[in-house]
Amino acid sequence: MDVIPVIDLMNGEVVHARRGERGNYRPIVSPLAKGSSPTEIASALMDLAPFRRLYVADLDAIFGRPGNDAAVAALAREHPAVEIWVDRGDADADILRRRAASGPGVSVVGAEAFSEFDPLVRAIDAAEGVLSLDYDAGGRMGPAEIYETPDVWPHRLIVMTLARVGAGDGPDVERLTETLALAGEREVFAAGGVRGAEDLGALEEIGVAGALVASALHDGRLTPDALRRALEAPPRTARRR
Repeated sequence: MDVIPVIDLMNGEVVHARRGERGNYRPIVSPLAKGSSPTEIASALMDLAPFRRLYVADLDAIFGRPGNDAAVAALAREHPAVEIWVDRGDADADILRRRAASGPGVSVVGAEAFSEFDPLVRAIDAAEGVLSLDYDAGGRMGPAEIYETPDVWPHRLIVMTLARVGAGDGPDVERLTETLALAGEREVFAAGGVRGAEDLGALEEIGVAGALVASALHDGRLTPDALRRALEAPPRTARRR
């Protein structure tokens, strides 16, 4: 099973994300690192386990401000064996096509960034990356059709439950199970709510390919031994309805 550390970038620093309340995010204070710079935090996380991927949410870009491409490029240089997934809130297919060719990172296309279905489908095709199916406290975000049209989904997709990010409420198993039932051979990743090894085991049991985690890494609920066991576990086939 894959475990993917998460870094949320804002104003050039890593911030502590909680419940999707982005206006209230503050620079992270972590026992793993002295500061909150992206390079410090990423290096500290990579010291925990041999992670294969890193997820970066560029909140400045998502808010429409100048983004953190330089920081992402620096992370890619320092960790060349790690695949970096980046959500910048990009909705323009031409921009996503250029990023697919030159990076930095693999683009995450978030449903929340779109109000119409067809532009989202074009963005998915152009990005050649990862689709994020996004939920807030009110439910689905973005075009409703994307949640029921697996034919346009890429090979990898995230079920992102923002209300559970940093909240310690456990993964959104119900929504993950619904998505897995439609996903076929696609890889489904969970984001939001992972508290520790027990949650990773429950996700693995239903066939989730991996989980995006942050708080449980910084506060030690996911130990290096637990992380290595999860990363070494062979993939399971998702249970179908």
